[in-house]
Amino acid sequence: MPAQISADHPIRQLFFTLVQQTFQRKLGENSPEVTRYLSDVMVDFTHRDQLFSLKDAQGKQLEEVGEMLVEGDVSLNATSFEREREVHKHIGDFTLFWTGVYPEMLRYLRASSRTDHLIDYVEQGRKSYQIASTFQYGPYVEEATLLRHLSDRFELYVHGLHLVRKEMDGYGTPEMQRLRKLLDS
Repeated sequence: MPAQISADHPIRQLFFTLVQQTFQRKLGENSPEVTRYLSDVMVDFTHRDQLFSLKDAQGKQLEEVGEMLVEGDVSLNATSFEREREVHKHIGDFTLFWTGVYPEMLRYLRASSRTDHLIDYVEQGRKSYQIASTFQYGPYVEEATLLRHLSDRFELYVHGLHLVRKEMDGYGTPEMQRLRKLLDS
């Protein structure tokens, strides 16, 4: 089972505040549901076990979107429509995280030696969120609208997460370190 960071852990508040402030100031985006969802994805994906939490029937960790697509197709490996939804939601989160927070890793993730070399992460992320959003029954009703919204505005959220990353990168500058010391005194 993937590692979990508790709901009251300070990193959750830090990422929530970063996403909220960056999205409001720089994108004019003020959706508490989107802010919470994206900050939770960032927190959850701080653990490699969560980032690569999908496994196939043999227990092999799936690290490439191409493998995930096979696992999430009911005509291939998915054992149920719920599994299809779970996998496509994860693909949306996975591609949004990499394209927004760590785009420099795309060169490795999509290298010619890897299954993903022909996969457009932005297009696949948008498509996977759209597929997951079609599950509008039972426990999935509330999240369906949010996933559709993430699909429709995928590129905006990629850009927003890139801006959040820039904010985080700024925390290591000498100016920010001096400011933190002043605030801590």
